Amino acid sequence: MQPLAESGIANLLTDILHYLFRLGADARPEGFDRSGRRAKKIGACTKIEKPLIQGPAGKLEALLESDPGTNPPLATLVCHPHPVFGGTMHNKVVFHAAKAAVQLGLPCLRFNFRGVGESQGEYAEGIGERNDARAALDYLETRFPQTPVCVMGFSFGAWVGLAVGADDPRTIAVVGLGLPAGMMDFSFLLDVRKPKLIVQGNRDIYGTRDQVEGLFKTLHTPKRLHWVEGGDHFFAGRLDEVQAEISKFLGEMTPQTR
Repeated sequence: MQPLAESGIANLLTDILHYLFRLGADARPEGFDRSGRRAKKIGACTKIEKPLIQGPAGKLEALLESDPGTNPPLATLVCHPHPVFGGTMHNKVVFHAAKAAVQLGLPCLRFNFRGVGESQGEYAEGIGERNDARAALDYLETRFPQTPVCVMGFSFGAWVGLAVGADDPRTIAVVGLGLPAGMMDFSFLLDVRKPKLIVQGNRDIYGTRDQVEGLFKTLHTPKRLHWVEGGDHFFAGRLDEVQAEISKFLGEMTPQTR
């Protein structure tokens, strides 16, 4: 048997520990800045609800932000990173994606996959989590009938959410943040003709420039790839840039909101 360092297992363990450490670093409660002070409100008319969505494995804990006084042209759904490694709907990347939508007056639904937080069930290798995302889309449809949806996801959440959004007729656009293109198969995007935005850090070890650009070249238009220079998988110190790029994309999808 080869020594651990030579077998590649050590590198895998290092990557997992790095992922766990960074998710732990994201534990600061949303709505607070780096100094611990409460951040500015993201919308003066925003109503925050905490529904329990009926999913295939039980109730799913969720958070819906919307302006009850508007008839939105677009609704949004954001899927969080890997449940096994501490990913939740309160992850900072997920929060900034939601913030981009809400600041444009668009409702945004976040939820915890099965087995995370107050959500019932157990981790199901991404297959069950796709069904959770479909249940979240069903809930959005009940709240905002006949309103098209943009599905967004970060890391594992991009793999799950974009796969669901690719096939779902209610979804008209998808946004992938920090695609782990070196670890997960995104070939389900090859035939998708919906508008696509990919935001990737050029220092992301889970989706390198070669891997992501290789995938991007195979995708149909309309499509956009934004590189965050100096950004790692978690976009540390560059979340404002990520949020701005999402805002630009959503604003172009819904020009009446600008």
